[in-house]
Amino acid sequence: MADNEQVTAGPAPRRRRGAVLVVGAVAVVGAAVAALAAIVPDVIESPSVTTASGATAPPSPAIALQNAIVQALQVASPSVVEISTTEGLGSGVVYDARGDIVTNAHVVGTSTSFTVQLANGKRVGAKLVRLFTPDDLAVIRLDAASGVRAARFADSNRLRVGDVTLAIGSPLGLSGSVTDGIVSSTGRAVSEGNGILLPDTIQTSAAINPGNSGGALIDLAGNVIGIPTLAAGTSSGTEYAGIGFAIPSNTVKLIAPQLIKFGKVTSAGRAALGISGQGVYAQDGTPVGVYVVGLVAGGPASRAGIAAGDVIRAVAGQPTTSFTELETVLAKFRPGQKVAVTVLKANGTQQSVTVVLGDLAST
Repeated sequence: MADNEQVTAGPAPRRRRGAVLVVGAVAVVGAAVAALAAIVPDVIESPSVTTASGATAPPSPAIALQNAIVQALQVASPSVVEISTTEGLGSGVVYDARGDIVTNAHVVGTSTSFTVQLANGKRVGAKLVRLFTPDDLAVIRLDAASGVRAARFADSNRLRVGDVTLAIGSPLGLSGSVTDGIVSSTGRAVSEGNGILLPDTIQTSAAINPGNSGGALIDLAGNVIGIPTLAAGTSSGTEYAGIGFAIPSNTVKLIAPQLIKFGKVTSAGRAALGISGQGVYAQDGTPVGVYVVGLVAGGPASRAGIAAGDVIRAVAGQPTTSFTELETVLAKFRPGQKVAVTVLKANGTQQSVTVVLGDLAST
């Protein structure tokens, strides 16, 4: 890849979408089983096993890892489903025994009814509960939930770089497919390129292909640690295997219950200014800031004296030359925090105002 070629990430549902930007450097970490096996003895007992030929094999780290993978899939796979819409295929994870399925908002698209194929092959109808596009999450509900098994969701804050990961989904319509890898990084801020910034994704080397979106990224205990959502590529359309991104399970555990209980998200835990805006450029084409198109009445920016027509140039001293940069900076803060916002007023004067950040769900 040329030094100046832009690295991007794109959703991996049933179809490709536009090029999207990975915010931050991308580190590719190999996930060879042989290397992983070397650490297994520290965490997994390795009893002797019987091979397919009936012979008894001596204990080994590789066999222990193999057994752990098989056991994890036996736990998690029954909770992963395939979702069919009028636009294509995606994946989902059973969230509760009532038949609520969590998936990506971009898998749902504009559909409100679905056909879901369970892990046992049974096909069941489903209806949309609600979606929350800022976090690219949605919940649909099965018409009949008999026999479904809810997945176990882990604490994604405890993930470490190097942890083994398995991605389960329906890439290219191949339901129940599994790929393996490791956690390559955590806390990646990734833009989908459609005005949506995912501020805290898990980067994994487990392959994520079209149809995997909305499925399960699990650990060796069979717990869901994330929802596979993005696959990396370049702005020219080249895609890279082994660089994928998943929404953390803790985000799912925050958003999904609200969609199920209230039909909306009342607290996203993400900071917001309460504006709509677009990038603005100097005469030579240089990006200079975010032009405020509109404001939420009584929202954080409005209360601080920011007006439509102003240009936001920095937040907390960090330049915001594009809307994506603005979202990326805001992702570092929490609702309720005070930040200094540098604003270029319509009369040409520049000033700094203090804004008490709001919650994205309410702005």
